[in-house]
Amino acid sequence: MAKIPARKEVGKKYTWNAESVYKSAKEWEAALKAVIDDIPNVKKYEGKLGESPETLLAGIKAIEGISLRAQTVFMYAQFAYAVDTTNQESAAMVGKAQGMSGQAFAAISFLNPELLYIGWEKLDAWMKGSPELETYRHSFEDLFRQQAHVRSAEVEEILGMAIDPFSGPSSSTSMLVNADFKFDPAKDSKGRKIPVTQSNFYSTLLEHPDRKVRQSAFESYHDKHIEFKNTLATNLSTSISANVFNMRARRFDTTLSASLFNNNVPEEVFHNLIDTFKKYLPVWHRFFDIKRKALKLKDIQYFDMWAPIARKKVPVSYEKAVDYICDSLAPLGSEYVDTVRQGCLKDRWVDSAPNAGKMNGAFSYGSPETHPFIMMSYTDDVGSMSTLAHELGHSMHSYLTWKNQPYAYSAYSLFVAEVASNFNQAMMRARLLETIKDRNFLITLIEEAVSGNFFRYFFQMPTLARFELETHQRAERGEALTADSMQDLMADLFSEAFGPKVKIDRPRVGMVWSTFSHLFADYYVYQYATGISGAHALSARILRGEPNAVENYLGFLKSGSSVYPLDVLKKAGVDLTTPKAVEETFAVMEGYIDRLEELIG
Repeated sequence: MAKIPARKEVGKKYTWNAESVYKSAKEWEAALKAVIDDIPNVKKYEGKLGESPETLLAGIKAIEGISLRAQTVFMYAQFAYAVDTTNQESAAMVGKAQGMSGQAFAAISFLNPELLYIGWEKLDAWMKGSPELETYRHSFEDLFRQQAHVRSAEVEEILGMAIDPFSGPSSSTSMLVNADFKFDPAKDSKGRKIPVTQSNFYSTLLEHPDRKVRQSAFESYHDKHIEFKNTLATNLSTSISANVFNMRARRFDTTLSASLFNNNVPEEVFHNLIDTFKKYLPVWHRFFDIKRKALKLKDIQYFDMWAPIARKKVPVSYEKAVDYICDSLAPLGSEYVDTVRQGCLKDRWVDSAPNAGKMNGAFSYGSPETHPFIMMSYTDDVGSMSTLAHELGHSMHSYLTWKNQPYAYSAYSLFVAEVASNFNQAMMRARLLETIKDRNFLITLIEEAVSGNFFRYFFQMPTLARFELETHQRAERGEALTADSMQDLMADLFSEAFGPKVKIDRPRVGMVWSTFSHLFADYYVYQYATGISGAHALSARILRGEPNAVENYLGFLKSGSSVYPLDVLKKAGVDLTTPKAVEETFAVMEGYIDRLEELIG
């Protein structure tokens, strides 16, 4: 049985630079206490913001100061927990950080109601007389756009206080699946056992050339979720109920409109994506059949989607991956590339090594006070290289936003987040497909693109978005969400999406929803598909050498939330209010499939 190293056995250079944030847990504890102690210094501005422009500016600065510090404290705890969920000290830190965040957000909740009470006419006059207040114009304009959905100061305070308990279902699920779940080992064709963990399930076991390993790992992983399906369903149902509560508290008609409203995104964007996805399902069906034939299978199943067609694994060390990624991003300029290289190889932005207790998946996280940091499990292959490129896209988006925007606009929306990450992958593939000659490498690269990235973003995520819409609509109608009903819905949606030539294991495929923590962020998953569409549209402009394409893209990365998401993307060169970018990206995927079919004969 292969050994997964303990956290303490991982070399320091492959861990995140935690000490650059806080030198010790004691220092973190002091920072948390300081945030809580500072709450009265923020609350003293409550009811006084309208006294003068100077008082308003001072109050906003106080709110931003405590918010930034709270954000850093919270990030540190969450990241420390993510890299080792078995560490009880880190788990306790997360609990403390959540409590602190609830107190801090409740304390600053008076800001928006008081701004609305001051009124636009007075605010406009104050901004014209104060360059510092003028900085907040877009933020204030957006608030007044949302005026109908901002409640009284008292209600806003209660909604702020509710953030902590509303995070309970997500935290409970994370603790259950990442810390408590112990999976039965997978077995290979010779009966040898292989451990199943959150960190090796997708990156190693589902990509294993031995079908027995893939199937037994898939069954072990999903059977554990089935074993706890009632708890998992109750947690997600409670989270959905919280979304319905917020929808009604803020006087929206639907949870979809409530979620999209914050980013000023019309519902048509969501529905255009789903409709276009369903229209292009035959492209996926063609790929599934090609893969079935290449793998020489009588029938293909869910757990075969990541199976390698290439005859041998292509080794790519972490350091070599950084070289490939930096070479592909050269069109963006030396400053961008040098920052990526420094972050990966010297400043320890990346916690890259697999270890026991490490969360599944990968993410980029940080605060304007810190570096961006990346959590992943790098396994010396093309898939890990692609994941690293993806997360570096997020990190550079954050890095350039924090460098160029004030705190008010430092948190770009989820709608644009997946553009920067997928952009890096699109640029990397284009460069490698042009320069690499090894047939096995090319097959592996295209497989990673279609079976990995596109399958997740352009197949799983739109299907999960359909699941999310239906479950929310049922909750809005007052219908019960049970484990069985959610399992059946998920199985039905995947059966439709896979088509008739993919064999569906309904009980296990029906639990796929429970393996995606993304569903605890309402209406997040559809943005993966719009994001990959925007990414390919923008990368295509640069690869074609269109005038100002690089400058426009870097301008997008530097904009943060200073412009509405759809508008900042239009300025960069892509319009996601139409299906065009989604259709173009399906065309890119079809080109990959054509090339794959040619390579495998």
